[in-house]
Amino acid sequence: MTPEQTRRGSVVLWLILAAGLAVIVLGVIFAGRLGSDPTLTPSPLIGEPMPDLVVPYLEFNEDLHLADLRGDIVVVNFWSSRCLSCRAEHEALVAAAADFAEFDVSFVGVLYQDSVANGLDFLAESGRGEPYLYVEDVGSRTALEFGVLGLPETYFVGRTGTIVGKVSGPVSRELLDATLEALILGRAIDEQIVTDDVEVVE
Repeated sequence: MTPEQTRRGSVVLWLILAAGLAVIVLGVIFAGRLGSDPTLTPSPLIGEPMPDLVVPYLEFNEDLHLADLRGDIVVVNFWSSRCLSCRAEHEALVAAAADFAEFDVSFVGVLYQDSVANGLDFLAESGRGEPYLYVEDVGSRTALEFGVLGLPETYFVGRTGTIVGKVSGPVSRELLDATLEALILGRAIDEQIVTDDVEVVE
């Protein structure tokens, strides 16, 4: 082997080692962000008013004014019929909507980057929440205003209309119960929780 070949072999070896190290570092970073640590950096919207938007309902020719929900605790969930994690959390959301309705908790399901027909088929198959407000995110405007990065994402809004918490990834019934009970009682909650199975959207 010539000196030139030896030098090229060393360069290739160092490039392979550097690439491997980069993969490990990125893996550690993303594992931390997609774990269950509730102490992650909060969303920039925490403490800010819920976006004042008007969005069309899925099932009838009327609009929902998000501002009209002021005074309620509001759970805003972004979902899609193609999102497996959204399917996994659906039952918990539907059950919580029914159980917390008497405490003036409103659930808003925002269909994101999906057709109305697909959304309605999903609800017919999986069941509608009652009461539950299902709306369409026309042109992804609602998701942009909320800063949605992946599906599913859920935002908790206090009675004053301020966003107080965010969950990236599927919510569980236990998480919903604990968060909503704390808000009803006026207690502080974890501002942001990242669970597994976040589907990044673009």
